[in-house]
Amino acid sequence: MARRRFVARLPVAALAVVAVVSTMAAAGPPPARSAAAVAAPDKPTIRYTEYGIPHIIASDWEGLGTGYGYAAAKDNICTLADTYLMVNAQRSRYLGPDGRASPGEKQNTTSNLNSDLYFQRIKDDRVVERLLDQPAPNGPEPEVKEAIRGYVRGYNRYLAETGADHITDPACRGASWVRPITELDVYRHAHAEIIMGSADPLLDGQVTAAPAGASAAATPAPSPEETAKRIRDAMAVGRRQSMGSNALAVGSRGVSGGTGMLLANPHFPWQGKNRMWQSQLTIPGKINVSGASLLGFPAVNIGHNDDVAWSHTIATVAPFGLFDVQVDPLNPTNYLVDGVWQPMTSQQVAVDVRNADGTLGKVTRTLWSTRYGPIVTSVLGNPLPWVVSAHAVRDVNMGNLRALNTWFHLDQAKDVHEVVDTLETTEGVPFFNTVASDRKGNALYADIQATPNISDEHARSCLTLTGRLLFNQELRLPNVPPVSVFDGKRSACDWPTDPNAVAPGLMDPRKQPRLIRGDFVGNANDSAWLANPEQPLSFPRVMGDTAAPRSLRTQELILTAQNRINGTDGLPGRGFTPENMRQLLFADNSRAADLALDATVAMCRSVPFGLILVDGTLVNVSEACPVLAAWRSHDFTADSRGSWLFENYWAFLLGGQAIEKLPWRVPFDPKDPVHTPNSLDSGNSAVRDAFGRAVLALRRAGVALNAPLSDVQKITRNGEQIPIHGSISEVGVLNVVTPGLVDGKLDITFGSSFVQQVKFTADGPPQTSSVLAYSQSADPNSP
Repeated sequence: MARRRFVARLPVAALAVVAVVSTMAAAGPPPARSAAAVAAPDKPTIRYTEYGIPHIIASDWEGLGTGYGYAAAKDNICTLADTYLMVNAQRSRYLGPDGRASPGEKQNTTSNLNSDLYFQRIKDDRVVERLLDQPAPNGPEPEVKEAIRGYVRGYNRYLAETGADHITDPACRGASWVRPITELDVYRHAHAEIIMGSADPLLDGQVTAAPAGASAAATPAPSPEETAKRIRDAMAVGRRQSMGSNALAVGSRGVSGGTGMLLANPHFPWQGKNRMWQSQLTIPGKINVSGASLLGFPAVNIGHNDDVAWSHTIATVAPFGLFDVQVDPLNPTNYLVDGVWQPMTSQQVAVDVRNADGTLGKVTRTLWSTRYGPIVTSVLGNPLPWVVSAHAVRDVNMGNLRALNTWFHLDQAKDVHEVVDTLETTEGVPFFNTVASDRKGNALYADIQATPNISDEHARSCLTLTGRLLFNQELRLPNVPPVSVFDGKRSACDWPTDPNAVAPGLMDPRKQPRLIRGDFVGNANDSAWLANPEQPLSFPRVMGDTAAPRSLRTQELILTAQNRINGTDGLPGRGFTPENMRQLLFADNSRAADLALDATVAMCRSVPFGLILVDGTLVNVSEACPVLAAWRSHDFTADSRGSWLFENYWAFLLGGQAIEKLPWRVPFDPKDPVHTPNSLDSGNSAVRDAFGRAVLALRRAGVALNAPLSDVQKITRNGEQIPIHGSISEVGVLNVVTPGLVDGKLDITFGSSFVQQVKFTADGPPQTSSVLAYSQSADPNSP
């Protein structure tokens, strides 16, 4: 099972693909200089560098926010206005109740009406207003307030100067819902982004929750095993169809000619409210930071300053927990706690709705809550019936505006130790790991975030049977977090309060994993266990698994780092440089192909008469054998032939299972987690069946078996077709791109979005380059 060496032609191919992508992308601004070296202007100044990236310079935080708000609105006024419509629960009023609340985002099928009911409840409860009344860290710090005050001024100034009727983006030109915003709008938007890890899977289930009717109540409740599978399957689909990420931090021992490097590679949606946007922000003497953020955040979420570079990856912590509450069969809105029946809290939530004839009506719905949180009766459409019991949800991020403080402090950190201090004192990072490197030669991995305070002992005491199956991952699927389902009949099973945490129910951040090394650390959405395989980490079970199989993408990230530092990947020398880091990312090597291609070719050649029976159809696979045999590079670059066939075959073979469920001759070994499992059993019938299905699917789609990837994986922008290299996460490539239908047309729904590479030396400014895959602006008329 020798790993394929990096062959000489790939750097050329990779660079060619970068050139293609950069026609629709934003390259990074010039390296950040010392904040003291730039003179403060009397008024905020916006200087645009290559590809429309604004460098905003101001003398104070309010001025910085003003420039940011103006520039962000100029590029994305429609996306932002649509977001403010959403968090104010007004989509149904202006757009009707039946449309999608997040158009363009494949994983989110919530209707406008359900979205409005969810956010109206948050408004009625004054969740954000109560957070704003608290002192830091739970409330925003003064510099955050100043920047957001300025952001509102800048956004509103752009809108006043342009006018809704003269907006160039047809998505909202002349729309009555494009209006000036308030500071509360911005905070509501920030809060909505912070809670999306739980809101996305549970929103519909909260606003449609109602006791089962008489006929449904007569139907037996699902078994604990069935309930666990429903939750697991829903979370698995949500993970596959939403976001991911890679990040690699390299310390002084792993860099050639420098002290540290970082590769930031988030895989975020290419459409909608979760697009990223690049900027450089400077207040002379205070801050000089460059990178990207989610739209509407007047700070940099992923980026670098003069001394530190950092990124985030989606973590394996479940940001919510469920409580199984026993209900009174005669009155299902009563539930049992400590032997006493308690009434649920009912709440009438009303939203305005535009009727089909254009008139306005009102929809009122009764929503239910318990002492633990709201009742939920489905997870991404998978039902959790409210019959003999019901499920309540507690969201660790519902009280979190702290993330704003976190990112403002990260933007000003001087080394990775200050990064750790920021993460611990704010506990604001939502459902993300943090990976960072600094000028001093340190590489940091930290999973320090807002986490439910669930110790292993507390879990053992309180988990239901459904909870044990999910939490201990006896029904393991890739990257599905350990969701807790606790016994709601016992008040002692609520999340305990830790005096060392910043808010009730949060875990003491000192108990959360972190690792600082001089060679490398990284993460590709698995747990913290193998941030570096030389130093495995341990941590509470609620944060993820240990001694369990890693994804093929995690294996690829680790092997890429190890082989480059050791000089065993076929490239010259040892250690990372900016050039070879880009080459390795955009080589699009497939770990799945490394492990299984030879066995697959052998299977294909051994099929009697080249015929495989698939659902009653004989499929001739003989022409596919030489196609895969010739694909020796194992890459998903634009000109690769055989890669599309292999991706389809692998998707059929995997079928959503965990990687260890495939027919391997060598099973997973926790003592060798980077190289096991391996050796695909080519004689297994599942391998032949998946291969036959892939060949049949391509033929039915009219795709040649040896078609170059550029023929089938491409998007259209301004009438031009642009080939996109990379592949789905399951094949173990770092450069993830996930095709799907957007408004009925093939596009990339999510994948490599913002890619940033930063190198530090002992002296001088950091060397940086970046790509924003889908451009700065969603406006098709933007220059």
